[in-house]
Amino acid sequence: MDEKSVLTINVVTPDGSVYDSTSHLVICKTTDGEIGIMPNHVPLLASLAIDEIRVKKEDESYDEIAVSGGFIEFSNNTLTVVASAAERKEGIDVSRAMRSKQRAEQRIREAEDSGNDIDLRRAEISLRRAVNRLNVSNH
Repeated sequence: MDEKSVLTINVVTPDGSVYDSTSHLVICKTTDGEIGIMPNHVPLLASLAIDEIRVKKEDESYDEIAVSGGFIEFSNNTLTVVASAAERKEGIDVSRAMRSKQRAEQRIREAEDSGNDIDLRRAEISLRRAVNRLNVSNH
């Protein structure tokens, strides 16, 4: 890749680095909507939604990373993603994600029955995280 027209992408969590590469295009979903970042994009700081980050590779395929919120910072052709949790597609344990989804669905039913709004909100977030991991693993 031409060094003048590439992005450096770093995805980190409290547990360490999850992804480190270069690309011409990164697509991610912020809390305000989906955004594509290419070389020389204006500096940016944004909150991430629970979704995936797609990094375009030279062969036109994508590396996919499931993120559970966080934020992105872009400047000087470097995109830094700081996420509370992140997993590359190939590292997702599908059976574990399915169990997480089932537990979250059960917790949603229990919270709805008891009328506990806080537990309901937490269970809904857990469900979105599990579904996101399953979606990324199935691409």
